[in-house]
Amino acid sequence: MITLKINGKEHQVDVDPSMPLLWVIRDIIGYTGTKFGCGKGLCGACMVLMDGTAVNSCQMPVSAMQGREIITIEGETENLQALQKSWAELNVPQCGFCQSGQLITSTAMLNNNPNPSEEDINSNMSRNICRCGTYTRIKGAIKHCVEQNNKS
Repeated sequence: MITLKINGKEHQVDVDPSMPLLWVIRDIIGYTGTKFGCGKGLCGACMVLMDGTAVNSCQMPVSAMQGREIITIEGETENLQALQKSWAELNVPQCGFCQSGQLITSTAMLNNNPNPSEEDINSNMSRNICRCGTYTRIKGAIKHCVEQNNKS
């Protein structure tokens, strides 16, 4: 039995310890906002926060997550909620498939750097692929969020 803390709640799961966290999150616990993309940790669709750092949940064995704080797109953090608001205000998503990973990666970036430069944004967000090519809108929403946070 493995105990996971996801979005502030403890979950007991009886699974193979090598099972990827992604499948536990989606298929066992039922948080379906985290997406399966490539299964190789290359696209960023499966990103979750692990102790505040964005990680590819498709590559993380569930056994390595015990005792960690895991936040999915369904979770609540100040930066995640602020980014979600900016995403909505600027109508960022097209198909929406990559958006949970994009939001998680940008949340981790703002957790570590509340005033990222253009270069910081480009570098951090390069881990995520958007098949629709909404990179300009994603970057705009991140900048908008930073501006709104600085006004507060």
